[in-house]
Amino acid sequence: MKRCKWCNLKNELYIKYHDEEWCQPNFQEQYLFEMLILESFQAGLSWECVLNKRENFRKAFDNFNIDKISQYGNEKIEELLKNKDIIRNKLKIKATINNSKIFKKIQNEYGAFYNYLKGFTKDSIIYETDKTTNELSDQLSKDLQKKGMKFVGSTIIYSYLQAIGVIYSHDQECFLYQDNKNDKLKPIS
Repeated sequence: MKRCKWCNLKNELYIKYHDEEWCQPNFQEQYLFEMLILESFQAGLSWECVLNKRENFRKAFDNFNIDKISQYGNEKIEELLKNKDIIRNKLKIKATINNSKIFKKIQNEYGAFYNYLKGFTKDSIIYETDKTTNELSDQLSKDLQKKGMKFVGSTIIYSYLQAIGVIYSHDQECFLYQDNKNDKLKPIS
């Protein structure tokens, strides 16, 4: 069975993520928040590195409980910086706390973070491969930065949009390849 060229076939976690999660529309608020945080930790690293630590991130960050994360103070930051099982980058940890507060503000303003995203995506799926940014990721990144989020450059946001299923990017050779002519994707909500 052929998969996307980036999928490390020696890593079961990566295969499972590729086959069952990546590019599958999932617009549940908890998932949208988790993936935004994980993608921001990817900056400068590989997704495989982040994915391998995902369960450790869940434990360290209170199962991505946005209310708890938004209240983290210096003591929790120090605890996270000592946790060898996650990516210990002080700027990314502080950005996570900051971004959680802004994520909550967006939820309050729009009723849900997904409602905010729909203002950019028009509730449609984009089918494209071999890109790392596009006009949508540029616009969304710029708006999130304007709202004060960190580690949300266009490349990170493009990866995020792939992760949550707004951009469908399986390689043409991949057994999961689809184009917009045979749209069978149904959002998980």
